[in-house]
Amino acid sequence: MATARGIILYSFLLCSFALVSSRANAGYHPRVGRGQGGVAHHGGRGRGSIPGETIFNVLQYGAKPGGKKDSTEGRSHFKGHANSPTPIIVQVAATLKAVTDISEFASPEWVTFEDINGLIVTGGGTFDGQGDVVWKYNDCRRNSNCQLLPTSIKFNSITNGNLRGINSVNAKSFHIAMNRCQNFRAFGLHITAPEDSPNTDGIHISSSNFVKVSKSIISTGDDCISIGQGSTNISINKVTCGPGHGISIGSLGKYPDEKDVMGIIVKNSTLMNTDNGLRIKTWPGSPPSQASGILFQDIIMKNVKNPIIIDQLYCPSGSSCRTQPSRVRISNIHYRNIRGTSSSPLGVNLMCSPQFPCQNVELFDINLRYSGKRRVSALTSSCSNVKAGFGGVQIPPPCR
Repeated sequence: MATARGIILYSFLLCSFALVSSRANAGYHPRVGRGQGGVAHHGGRGRGSIPGETIFNVLQYGAKPGGKKDSTEGRSHFKGHANSPTPIIVQVAATLKAVTDISEFASPEWVTFEDINGLIVTGGGTFDGQGDVVWKYNDCRRNSNCQLLPTSIKFNSITNGNLRGINSVNAKSFHIAMNRCQNFRAFGLHITAPEDSPNTDGIHISSSNFVKVSKSIISTGDDCISIGQGSTNISINKVTCGPGHGISIGSLGKYPDEKDVMGIIVKNSTLMNTDNGLRIKTWPGSPPSQASGILFQDIIMKNVKNPIIIDQLYCPSGSSCRTQPSRVRISNIHYRNIRGTSSSPLGVNLMCSPQFPCQNVELFDINLRYSGKRRVSALTSSCSNVKAGFGGVQIPPPCR
């Protein structure tokens, strides 16, 4: 039993999903999916071990364990008050399986936490999105205006949040999304999906401030971590990524009125067998915005394609893209102590906007070796429309 005081949202997804709260009117959907496991730990609605707590057990609301009985209404939405005196705690102790009929989802999220100040999601359990059943319906690689399949876990307007020790497998779309979050920490996560699974970003962060992601393993079919518009003061530390599309800032500039991205740190991480390494990507013909103050430091690459890339011509296959230059201003970008192997002959590729060239891009101690199958004499680098500075070891040789 969790030992926090006050408001506790406590779930044994092994066999139950319980709400422990001193506020009986907190919004929740008690029927959340298909649970796998044995006997319920709590019965019905009752008092917790701490004064003022109330426990709601979904087994008393129609949920059935075992992974076979449909116990869901599709989307599960946990919405709280703007302020809470003590954290709500969600403890996931085993496996929760999403339904596979996408018509049951009224919106593209499976489990959503919203408008909560003080939230902890933990327990070592697993969210199984069962995306392998529905990925065939995803046409986003051919259609940039596609309808996304449901994200497994979404945090919307969470202040003082903590996500730790959770597994996510085979999300239908994004595994974890954070939007308009403030002071949120995620660590000890294990996120997996096949490398050919579409749009299965591990963690997507947007319009959020002071988010820290650390000590996690992410293997997906898309970006391991993507940092979208309006994100500031984001820290990524000790993350292992691969396979997937690497760690990305963006894509930026697709929509009008996007907010700036500033203060991003990615450190002490390893990328393995990814299609990109450290990437900043913006759409051509984008509305004005900026990405500034970004540090990539102490990164190991293992057989990574495009280890260091700025792509201001980002236009996925099948997308309808403008021919005008990107108007996202990129500045104060630092790559320090990046080492390992590249599966592509081009180790550093800085493709910036001709209208707004990248400013103050620093590369210091870059040591990359070619590991691909093509016969090339050495790695190369390429720069366009960028004001870059170089120092320390430079392999491949710096572009001028």
